[in-house]
Amino acid sequence: MAVAAPTFTGFRPEAIQFLVDLTENNDRAWFQPRNGEYETLLKEPLEALCVALGERFAARGIPMRADPAKSPFRIYRDVRFAKDKSPYKTNIGASFPWAGEDAGEIDGRSHTANVHSSGGYFHLSPGEIYVGGGYWHPEKPWIDSFRQRLVADPSEFHALTDSPDFQAVFGGLSRDGHVLQRVPSGFAADHPEAEILKLKDVIFGRRLSDVDAQSADLPDTIADTFAIGTPLLRYLAAI
Repeated sequence: MAVAAPTFTGFRPEAIQFLVDLTENNDRAWFQPRNGEYETLLKEPLEALCVALGERFAARGIPMRADPAKSPFRIYRDVRFAKDKSPYKTNIGASFPWAGEDAGEIDGRSHTANVHSSGGYFHLSPGEIYVGGGYWHPEKPWIDSFRQRLVADPSEFHALTDSPDFQAVFGGLSRDGHVLQRVPSGFAADHPEAEILKLKDVIFGRRLSDVDAQSADLPDTIADTFAIGTPLLRYLAAI
């Protein structure tokens, strides 16, 4: 008999506190005896959130995929080439790749490939909870194509990013740490689209509150957010 997926009821306040404590005790000796708490407070609710989002995306015709087995990021850090050997992340997150109008489009794609493509993201850490999307850390051929499409028809792009709904929710595109110092080669330094051309990532997002994260309505809040971002995600996925 199939077991029903747990219903998302919100992240408990203790979930945030667990991450605070993990930040102060980031080692296996502290974490391993508390692995059950991690699963109860964070891992299982995040999986339930992904189930709920999959239902919301399907109901609203949002062509993104939320999979409780594939969307969540692991808590374990890859420390092979890192100076910081802390074994655990001090946040949880999940990615929601663009599935296209054909839901089979992303089958066989790796988790890494899904992250570095058009899609959405949810992040929860102490003092920083947000949801966003776009194209993060694209390869050079993609960003080159994006810039060419932008300059060929700027109005097409700005109709998406300057719309009242997009501006009200996201306030425009994110530029925090994702911008070249100069306009890329091949474009005039005073190009009308200079600020967009300098973007290294094409991403957007909105902050959420602890109250949002603790609410059973979080799936609706996230789905509402992605519904507004869907036209831009569709534009980016077509490049």
